[in-house]
Amino acid sequence: MRQRLATASLLLLLVGTVPAVVALQIPWDDCGERPLIDKTSGSRIVGGHDAEVGAWPWSVSLQIHHVGAKFAHICGGTLVSENSVVTAGHCTTGRKDPYFWRAVLGTHNLWKHGKHAAKRSIRSIIVHPEFDRETFENDIALFQLNSAVRYSYYIQPICLPSAHLYLYIGQETECFISGWGRIAEKGKTPSVLQEAQVEIIPYSACNNSDAYGGMINNNMICAGSPSGGIDSCQGDSGGPLVCYHPGDNKFYLLGVTSFGFGCGRPKYPGVYVRVPHYRRWISSQILLNGKAGNPVSITLMIFLTIRCIVFV
Repeated sequence: MRQRLATASLLLLLVGTVPAVVALQIPWDDCGERPLIDKTSGSRIVGGHDAEVGAWPWSVSLQIHHVGAKFAHICGGTLVSENSVVTAGHCTTGRKDPYFWRAVLGTHNLWKHGKHAAKRSIRSIIVHPEFDRETFENDIALFQLNSAVRYSYYIQPICLPSAHLYLYIGQETECFISGWGRIAEKGKTPSVLQEAQVEIIPYSACNNSDAYGGMINNNMICAGSPSGGIDSCQGDSGGPLVCYHPGDNKFYLLGVTSFGFGCGRPKYPGVYVRVPHYRRWISSQILLNGKAGNPVSITLMIFLTIRCIVFV
């Protein structure tokens, strides 16, 4: 679910910036691909539309252990390497002990994981050292899985943005959000992964006095619909905002779902962590985790996408 700000629900999303060009890098040849889907597709999360099976193979459900053997979905995440998942820093507030968490990958329905799903305990949780719970600045974290996952048609890493490839954000650019969050501001939580195609909202519009009024900075991105109705909601925090690059037929992680005012309200799109600004931090943590674990996998640890929600 998404974080709540003051007395209102806040969507934890990334907000679009003023520049029309975002730098991206291809970490390795097999990231950002959807083997089971040969076209881009998307519909609303708020309002509800099921994603196709295998549509977003980097999507991760981060869950907390409850009474007995039950687990509850708390936040979304994005697989960036064989044993690393990116999510929102606020998802870990009050629950930083890895022992109580698990990650479920390669699943479409949280009630019926299916034979292609993989479940992993968490070895460590790394929150950005400058994460601010009041302003949601640097709202990003990395979960290291206790053991690596094997890539398949249903489990794939996302490409991490960098400075070597340029993704032009315009009317022809297709960007998407996905998650298991609520389908309306006070609506039900779906069992099946939801998806939505969104627009990158200009910084000037998102930060206007009748919108977020100065809360948005250059490390954030706004995305959704100018008229509202398309958005993430509680439970989508930490999940990915991804954009498609037709030049190499790959998806890149542009943002991590961070916060928002309500769900799908006009002038209040979702706000996301601007991933290109955190590429070095993510890569360094992946490499450090790789050295502590399996050195052979270091070269594969270069991808990111995340999205999460916190209950307060």
